[in-house]
Amino acid sequence: MRKQIDESMPAQAIEYDDLLSAFEWVNAGHLGDNSAFVCRETGAIHWGSNSVDLEDELPDDIDDGSLYVAVPHGLELGLGRRLALAFTEEVLPDSTSEVSGFFRRPGAYPRFRELLDRERRLEEWREFERLAIERTLRDWAEQEGLRVMPKVRM
Repeated sequence: MRKQIDESMPAQAIEYDDLLSAFEWVNAGHLGDNSAFVCRETGAIHWGSNSVDLEDELPDDIDDGSLYVAVPHGLELGLGRRLALAFTEEVLPDSTSEVSGFFRRPGAYPRFRELLDRERRLEEWREFERLAIERTLRDWAEQEGLRVMPKVRM
């Protein structure tokens, strides 16, 4: 659910790499194990976990959607099964039925990666996934009123 955003407040800039790190933290465990919140006012990221003791505690008002926005898990953004199937349909269309079957039971991603490795498409998948994550995170941030700074290419 999208929270009410104070439109009079300018969007605070956040570095893409910081947002990506927060997203990766949220995705490092099962859905709900880890959390990260972006402060709408400062762009600072606050980290939380139900399974790891962290040095800093979350602010008391972290649930105030006008002040903080929770970084979503990839499953909430359609970056799980749907993304794997989109890649398969585009790159390995003859394997679509097989990959779809992977996701009907636990252990889908190891089987999916084995298929990609066997077909020599693992690096192509990683780039496809990386680009999809970046595009999706930037879109999500924009919808939440956050401004993501462009990556600096070296």
